[in-house]
Amino acid sequence: MAYTSRSTMLPPGSSGSSLRQPSNTISQQQSSALAARIASKKAELENLHQLRDMSNALATQMETLQSKLETLKDGTEAVACVLANWDNVLRAITMASTKFTALQAEENDTNDNSQDEAAKPRLPSTLVRIPATQQEKHKDRET
Repeated sequence: MAYTSRSTMLPPGSSGSSLRQPSNTISQQQSSALAARIASKKAELENLHQLRDMSNALATQMETLQSKLETLKDGTEAVACVLANWDNVLRAITMASTKFTALQAEENDTNDNSQDEAAKPRLPSTLVRIPATQQEKHKDRET
């Protein structure tokens, strides 16, 4: 009898479903590799979102810094202008002081009131007066 059953052709202890197992494990490996790749891409996307947010914050800070530097530049230019004119201001004050003392000396010579006043030249009045008592009050308020 040349007829044998199919079950005898298979190795002992194996069944027909075991032949399909390798393709099932391959698909499981592919799906786990795909899941790992998806998780990796999600982490990369989250990192890119964080980078974008940090870049936006940095750009905002840089714009704020730029506006502050523009203000500082304008203030520096104003200070430079004042300092450039400071020599002229001091010369004007000196000229006014010497002119005033010369006029006082002429008045003393013409009036010839007393020798004490002629010997002691009067100084010009100050051009700017800042009372010291008000400064002390402002300092007390600030502290």
